[in-house]
Amino acid sequence: MNHNVLKQKAIALACAACLIGTSQAFDLKGALKDAVKEQIGVTDKKETSTAPASGTADNASAQDKLANINWTSPSLEDEIAVGRNVTGTILGAAPLVSDAGLQAYVNKVGRWVASQSERADIAWHFGVIDSSDINAFATPGGYVLITKGLYQRLTSEAQLAGVLGHEIAHVVQKHHLKVMQKQALLDAGTAFLKEKISKNKLTQRAVSTGAEISARNLDKSAEYEADSMGTVLAARAGYEVYGLAEVLQALAQVSNNDSSMALLFQTHPHPDERLAQLSLISGNQLDSMEGGKTLDSRLYRLK
Repeated sequence: MNHNVLKQKAIALACAACLIGTSQAFDLKGALKDAVKEQIGVTDKKETSTAPASGTADNASAQDKLANINWTSPSLEDEIAVGRNVTGTILGAAPLVSDAGLQAYVNKVGRWVASQSERADIAWHFGVIDSSDINAFATPGGYVLITKGLYQRLTSEAQLAGVLGHEIAHVVQKHHLKVMQKQALLDAGTAFLKEKISKNKLTQRAVSTGAEISARNLDKSAEYEADSMGTVLAARAGYEVYGLAEVLQALAQVSNNDSSMALLFQTHPHPDERLAQLSLISGNQLDSMEGGKTLDSRLYRLK
């Protein structure tokens, strides 16, 4: 078994680890925000009060938040607590690339694109994880990860903006959170008929569902919606409108047997399908948004 396949399985196993329990998900200080602060020194004064620091007491506090999530109507704080948990699990399998310039740059681009969305008030966090797989992930609460394998295939900042826009759209539309909420309420109903189940157990099962769909797939309609909305968000931010389409076109040329693409094919429809659907949904609207920048030379080059 080659390295790419092992890495892919490690990420999938990390997400499946939520089935066992949630405590391990805070191994990297809770989630992407804390991992970035710890590993590369990126700080965010806006949300220091909501981010638990390292230590047993803070881990316990984080667990208390998870145990008391209101799945009937999750608050933003509930959403962030769940997203931190799922993101921390993914980072446990594939840590952030150790390149401060890269992480700061991707956060700058991602936050600018996110500022064009309906949820600009969220404290968004972005990161590039050390995996040769070609993929990107979003979790509730504004956490977005892109693999180094995908980043290395980008040729312009507009393409990066398109990829991040797609993941931002998932968070804006609460695609993952809605699936997790449905699972929690379903479990609660089943438990009522059979036996009592703790709120903590409900959350563990719901987070497990969120982790699995991050490692596997959402409904196709959610992916198509994210493609369309992500393209619009990138265009609003001033980028050339075809950035995401260019990435999809390039990925469509990669062999189906390439192991680095295996996880992408599990988590998203085939790039050809996405291109066709993007064209169908957007129609002439894409042409009307032309005039943005590609910013090829500004794309951060990995060390």
